[in-house]
Amino acid sequence: MKKTIGRREKIHLPKWGLKNITVKTDTGAYTSAIHCEFAEEKIENSVPVLYFKVLSPKHKKYKNKMIRTEDFTEKVVKNSFGQAEVRFKVNTKVVMFGEEFDAEFTLTDRAKMKIPILIGRKLLRGKFLVDVDSINLSKKSQQ
Repeated sequence: MKKTIGRREKIHLPKWGLKNITVKTDTGAYTSAIHCEFAEEKIENSVPVLYFKVLSPKHKKYKNKMIRTEDFTEKVVKNSFGQAEVRFKVNTKVVMFGEEFDAEFTLTDRAKMKIPILIGRKLLRGKFLVDVDSINLSKKSQQ
């Protein structure tokens, strides 16, 4: 049975050390996205490795944590203005309603946006219905 989520939610990204972080539910976006100001690809022992930091130093949940992954690709994404841009796409775990889900996030500059993380259709599909009149339903279900 699908759970109902609101237009904004609180999630955990345990691999990245983030708890109770606000996300915006975006049924218009296919892939989820997270604000990133630093991402650098390196070759280590002939293997591509991506180093990146999520969120802005101004964000209250910013950890200044360097994240390292070999599990990444590059993806062409149309941004909110309809322009194609190449972004890194990384995989992690998301916790909502006390359940853990596999998730993909593209890394992008969302500095001008109020909420630094979008949850798109790929994560929502088959698991959630969106109630645009509500917020933080996943957090309220755990109280």
